[in-house]
Amino acid sequence: MAGKKDSIAYEDIVRDVRAGNFAPVYYLMGEEAYYIDRISDYIVEKALKEEEKDFNLTVFYGTDTDVQTVINAAKRYPMMAERQVVLVREAQSLSNKDMLSFYLEQPQPTTILILCHKHGALDRRKKLASDIQKVGVLFESKRIYDNQLPAFVINYLKRKGAGIDADAAQMLSEYVGCDLNRMAGELDKLILALSENNRRITSAFIETHIGISKDFNNYELLNALVQRDVLKANRIVKYFNSNSRNYPIQMTVSVLFNFFSNLMLAYYAPQKTEEGIAAWLEQPRWQVSRNVIPAMKKYSGVKVMQIIAELRRTDAKSKGVDNPNTPDGELLRQLIYFILH
Repeated sequence: MAGKKDSIAYEDIVRDVRAGNFAPVYYLMGEEAYYIDRISDYIVEKALKEEEKDFNLTVFYGTDTDVQTVINAAKRYPMMAERQVVLVREAQSLSNKDMLSFYLEQPQPTTILILCHKHGALDRRKKLASDIQKVGVLFESKRIYDNQLPAFVINYLKRKGAGIDADAAQMLSEYVGCDLNRMAGELDKLILALSENNRRITSAFIETHIGISKDFNNYELLNALVQRDVLKANRIVKYFNSNSRNYPIQMTVSVLFNFFSNLMLAYYAPQKTEEGIAAWLEQPRWQVSRNVIPAMKKYSGVKVMQIIAELRRTDAKSKGVDNPNTPDGELLRQLIYFILH
């Protein structure tokens, strides 16, 4: 499996590894650690039997080794196995990485070299990046956007033989946020709690096993604002203020800012149909149908612009900017009042 594409997807790598098609080198880089960890672990799992790992799995850390040591290890032959794996964690700390180009001119065919470069990426314009792509895989793991989280949750559970209601996926996404390793951990807990007869996760199930309230959360607050349900919104704000540790104002402001920013974009969609807006925003149609289109009927474009500006001011005040003593609870109450009136 040689790197012939400018970019390669996670699913493509997994498919090839599952089929036993290994590249001589994998350079896994990017801001999202989840996919880097998953790919490197999966390659090790599929490339070596458990009894082969003692002699044929070598793990280095970029902070504690150098390029020449890694190259020397990669040039060795496997012991009583078809192949060996050399895994370099924290490869972003490995100095003189450009020296790898010499190894890549003639990589050891019985070695799989994996380099995990987190919190950054190689400059694709440099020779090393080009050399990796000629013989192996250069993969960039990018952070996903908030609106992509529900799809991640749904697909993750599907692969594990479980399902989830759309409301529950949205609620969990807003609670956990874009930390995919943490999200996978929470989903694994929920999967273990499912019964053999019922493999579907609901909002009530999440409330029982994780502790998120199905009635008082940012998703329900957003629904109340979309419907301009003053009573429900104020009840949720009151609950948030009495549980401020679990519902910090910054999290709520972030959720609302993302929604109203997308709502502003929706007004510029070339086609104002459900399908057209979903394509324009790159969001699932059910999200557009449930929240975006109803909100477009309740809020004018001018009001949305004003709300976005107020969200920015509230976020700044919650961090102490031009705000000597107004508590977060009062800031949230004032914000919701502004949105609804």
